[in-house]
Amino acid sequence: MANPYRSSQGLSARPVGNSDEIQLRIDPVHADLDEEISGLHKQVTQLKHVAQEIETEARIQNEFVSDLQMLMSRAQAGVKSGMTKLNRTVAQQRSNHILQVIIFGLTCFSIVYLWSKHFKR
Repeated sequence: MANPYRSSQGLSARPVGNSDEIQLRIDPVHADLDEEISGLHKQVTQLKHVAQEIETEARIQNEFVSDLQMLMSRAQAGVKSGMTKLNRTVAQQRSNHILQVIIFGLTCFSIVYLWSKHFKR
Protein backbone atom coordinates (compact mmCIF):
# COMPACT_ATOMS: atom_id res chain seq x y z
CA MET A 1 0.00 0.00 0.00
CA ALA A 2 1.34 3.42 -0.97
CA ASN A 3 2.14 6.06 1.62
CA PRO A 4 -0.56 8.80 1.35
CA TYR A 5 1.96 11.51 2.31
CA ARG A 6 4.63 10.47 -0.16
CA SER A 7 5.27 12.78 -3.09
CA SER A 8 6.28 11.64 -6.54
CA GLN A 9 9.77 13.18 -6.21
CA GLY A 10 10.68 11.23 -3.09
CA LEU A 11 9.90 13.70 -0.29
CA SER A 12 6.97 13.24 1.98
CA ALA A 13 5.37 15.59 4.45
CA ARG A 14 4.06 14.22 7.70
CA PRO A 15 1.33 15.87 9.74
CA VAL A 16 2.64 17.19 13.05
CA GLY A 17 0.97 18.66 16.11
CA ASN A 18 2.75 22.01 15.90
CA SER A 19 1.64 23.91 12.81
CA ASP A 20 4.93 25.86 12.61
CA GLU A 21 6.96 22.73 11.88
CA ILE A 22 7.25 20.82 8.62
CA GLN A 23 8.82 17.38 8.56
CA LEU A 24 10.26 16.02 5.33
CA ARG A 25 11.60 12.57 4.66
CA ILE A 26 14.03 12.20 1.80
CA ASP A 27 13.92 9.00 -0.21
CA PRO A 28 17.54 8.24 -1.17
CA VAL A 29 16.45 6.44 -4.35
CA HIS A 30 14.84 9.52 -5.84
CA ALA A 31 17.26 12.05 -4.37
CA ASP A 32 16.81 15.03 -6.65
CA LEU A 33 16.97 17.24 -3.60
CA ASP A 34 17.89 20.53 -5.30
CA GLU A 35 14.78 20.53 -7.50
CA GLU A 36 12.60 19.58 -4.58
CA ILE A 37 14.02 22.36 -2.41
CA SER A 38 13.72 24.97 -5.16
CA GLY A 39 10.12 23.83 -5.78
CA LEU A 40 9.34 24.13 -2.09
CA HIS A 41 11.06 27.51 -1.98
CA LYS A 42 8.88 28.72 -4.87
CA GLN A 43 5.77 27.47 -3.10
CA VAL A 44 6.77 29.23 0.11
CA THR A 45 7.40 32.44 -1.82
CA GLN A 46 4.02 32.16 -3.51
CA LEU A 47 2.34 31.51 -0.17
CA LYS A 48 4.05 34.56 1.32
CA HIS A 49 2.73 36.69 -1.55
CA VAL A 50 -0.75 35.26 -1.08
CA ALA A 51 -0.54 35.97 2.67
CA GLN A 52 0.51 39.56 1.97
CA GLU A 53 -2.38 40.00 -0.46
CA ILE A 54 -4.80 38.58 2.10
CA GLU A 55 -3.41 40.90 4.76
CA THR A 56 -3.72 43.91 2.46
CA GLU A 57 -7.29 42.97 1.53
CA ALA A 58 -8.20 42.45 5.18
CA ARG A 59 -6.76 45.86 6.07
CA ILE A 60 -8.73 47.52 3.26
CA GLN A 61 -11.93 45.78 4.31
CA ASN A 62 -11.38 46.74 7.96
CA GLU A 63 -10.91 50.37 6.95
CA PHE A 64 -14.05 50.16 4.82
CA VAL A 65 -16.04 48.68 7.71
CA SER A 66 -14.70 51.38 10.06
CA ASP A 67 -15.73 54.07 7.60
CA LEU A 68 -19.19 52.53 7.29
CA GLN A 69 -19.57 52.37 11.06
CA MET A 70 -18.58 56.03 11.35
CA LEU A 71 -21.00 56.93 8.58
CA MET A 72 -23.79 54.98 10.26
CA SER A 73 -23.16 56.67 13.61
CA ARG A 74 -23.23 60.10 11.92
CA ALA A 75 -26.42 59.17 10.07
CA GLN A 76 -27.98 57.94 13.30
CA ALA A 77 -27.08 61.21 15.04
CA GLY A 78 -28.53 63.15 12.11
CA VAL A 79 -31.76 61.16 12.18
CA LYS A 80 -32.03 61.65 15.95
CA SER A 81 -31.50 65.39 15.53
CA GLY A 82 -34.07 65.49 12.72
CA MET A 83 -36.60 63.59 14.81
CA THR A 84 -36.11 66.01 17.70
CA LYS A 85 -36.69 68.98 15.40
CA LEU A 86 -39.71 67.28 13.84
CA ASN A 87 -41.21 66.54 17.26
CA ARG A 88 -40.74 70.19 18.27
CA THR A 89 -42.35 71.32 15.02
CA VAL A 90 -45.30 68.95 15.47
CA ALA A 91 -45.79 70.14 19.05
CA GLN A 92 -45.61 73.77 17.88
CA GLN A 93 -48.10 73.09 15.08
CA ARG A 94 -50.52 71.47 17.55
CA SER A 95 -50.13 74.47 19.80
CA ASN A 96 -50.77 76.81 16.87
CA HIS A 97 -53.79 74.78 15.80
CA ILE A 98 -55.29 74.93 19.29
CA LEU A 99 -54.63 78.68 19.41
CA GLN A 100 -56.34 79.12 16.05
CA VAL A 101 -59.38 77.13 17.25
CA ILE A 102 -59.58 79.24 20.41
CA ILE A 103 -59.31 82.49 18.42
CA PHE A 104 -61.97 81.24 15.98
CA GLY A 105 -64.26 80.35 18.90
CA LEU A 106 -63.75 83.73 20.57
CA THR A 107 -64.37 85.49 17.25
CA CYS A 108 -67.59 83.53 16.68
CA PHE A 109 -68.69 84.20 20.26
CA SER A 110 -67.93 87.92 19.88
CA ILE A 111 -69.84 88.11 16.58
CA VAL A 112 -72.85 86.31 18.09
CA TYR A 113 -72.69 88.52 21.19
CA LEU A 114 -72.44 91.73 19.19
CA TRP A 115 -75.18 90.55 16.81
CA SER A 116 -77.49 89.75 19.71
CA LYS A 117 -76.78 93.17 21.31
CA HIS A 118 -77.46 94.89 18.01
CA PHE A 119 -80.82 93.19 17.45
CA LYS A 120 -82.02 93.66 21.06
CA ARG A 121 -82.22 97.43 20.65
